[in-house]
Amino acid sequence: MERFVYTIEGLNVWVGRAFGWCILILTLSVSYEVFVRYVLNAPTVWSMDMMIQMYGALFLMAGPYALAQDAHVRGDFLYRLLTPKTQGKIDLVLYITFFFPGMLALFWFGMEVAADSWRYKEVSWNSPARIQIYFFKTLIPVAGFLLILQGLSEICRCIRAINSNEWMARLSDVKETEQLLMEEAEKKEVQA
Repeated sequence: MERFVYTIEGLNVWVGRAFGWCILILTLSVSYEVFVRYVLNAPTVWSMDMMIQMYGALFLMAGPYALAQDAHVRGDFLYRLLTPKTQGKIDLVLYITFFFPGMLALFWFGMEVAADSWRYKEVSWNSPARIQIYFFKTLIPVAGFLLILQGLSEICRCIRAINSNEWMARLSDVKETEQLLMEEAEKKEVQA
């Protein structure tokens, strides 16, 4: 079970890191557009569409990554006080009841949207550049599929927590400053 969980988690972390480069592309394109628009007075027709697609790609592909890193926002003021066994039971019910129906819908209808877009060779209708967007729409079912895979991994984590009353460790990646400060405070507390 651990191998399955870490394989899926590793895939989603890798995809998240790869699409994280969209931030650099997005930053450079916004900077370029601002420069040519306000300094050279020569705005481009393609940059807005490209920025929208980069942001959309980043948003879609960050979902599986965030789930793999347990970084989605949750109202856990009561949840964190529960034992891992109880947390696992709650998570298991919520994944089955809410997560999987939503992700299956995202995947299923995303496939239809992407297939139609490819069939028509869809272009952006709100831009004079008329750039192709069927490549971008393909990311909708891909993100849904990766979220379903990560959801299966999370189900395995829940089952493990229910059986052992302990959560499996996550693959380590970048951490937020708040989390690093909390870990540092816990280390000092243990040492004292």
